Amino acid sequence: MPVYEYKAINSAGKKVSGLIEADTEAHAKSKLRKDNNYPTQLRLSDKGQSDGRNIRRLFGRVRPEEIHIFTRQLATLVDAGLPLLSALDTIGDQAGNSHLTKVVFSIKDSLNEGNSLADSLSEHPRLFSSIYVNMIRAGEASGTLSLVLERLADFGESQQALTSKLRAALIYPFFMGFIGTAILFLLITYIVPNITQVFNDMDRVLPLPTQILLTVSDLLINYWWLLLGVFVVLIVITKQLLKQKWGRRIGDLVKLKVPIIGSVIQKIILARFAATLGSLLRSDVELLSSLQIVKPLVNNVHIAEVIETSAEDVRKGASITKALSESPWFPPMFVQMIGVGEQSGSMGKMLDKAANAYEREVEIAVTGMTSLIEPIMIAGMGIAVGLVVLSILLPIFEMNQMIG
Repeated sequence: MPVYEYKAINSAGKKVSGLIEADTEAHAKSKLRKDNNYPTQLRLSDKGQSDGRNIRRLFGRVRPEEIHIFTRQLATLVDAGLPLLSALDTIGDQAGNSHLTKVVFSIKDSLNEGNSLADSLSEHPRLFSSIYVNMIRAGEASGTLSLVLERLADFGESQQALTSKLRAALIYPFFMGFIGTAILFLLITYIVPNITQVFNDMDRVLPLPTQILLTVSDLLINYWWLLLGVFVVLIVITKQLLKQKWGRRIGDLVKLKVPIIGSVIQKIILARFAATLGSLLRSDVELLSSLQIVKPLVNNVHIAEVIETSAEDVRKGASITKALSESPWFPPMFVQMIGVGEQSGSMGKMLDKAANAYEREVEIAVTGMTSLIEPIMIAGMGIAVGLVVLSILLPIFEMNQMIG
């Protein structure tokens, strides 16, 4: 169904604008007048038609939190007994993001063509993940769509909150590192050459620390562009190597084994694995399908291999905990919780508990890590500045001794 962009005057005399879905321009005007909006300008939105190619260009403009709000609103309206098409119509009309409105109208058009909600959502893979689509499909099949939508909203919001906390915790250390590096660069390239200019007229061999400082200063002043180029090339080469299968394996292993940060990354992966698998199981998605959906989401080759082995064990009728217990990446407590849930038939609930526990551990670990990084960075900057000052003062001390 076409989408029209309009400008109108409402019953209060205020100018309003937005998008409206209608079969024809006359129908669009009729719908606007019905809502006490009197159109002053109306035109067909060429970007808002249900052409999938046009919609795909808009994915980058819809934020994840807007998808969570959309899911929560849809769950509320469906739970209230509103038909799905009417619920989508309501959400589309009041969405603050015009691009999300166009996506909602595209989903509604797909439903009108006889497709299921899951199939309609799967047309937009960058907005709705495979987890989202499969949970919706399970909800439609079991008649618990509103419950599944609530779980999806809870899951998305919890994951978004965890990501936001991690970003907020790391902003300050990164900011300190940037400022400290900039100050050190300014000190070496501008202040040091001016202070040490007098040393160039000396017929004495300068102390080794001073020679090193002057060499570093000359390199940064004259060849900073070359050093920057080498740095960029190394980043590009590293990215290309990580795209290779063997490079990805090495990179993922380093992530898990690097001191301090490695344990935090492991906890984040375990929390994501438990939360995602728990949500899928509680939405009546079968275990094998759930494991296959979760496997790429852990974003680590080594842990994904363990999940694949577990799926093979389940396929053969064995317990899921067998492969997990043999892996160094899944702690015994985590495996035991899954084992208890498997035996009691409440694996989804146990996975939710495990996810909550590891999310709390991640928050504690990140707080501890940032509190540790700050003094390390301050100490590092203090040592660097101290070495610069010492390198400058050594020749001055020698001159004083000669004068004395």
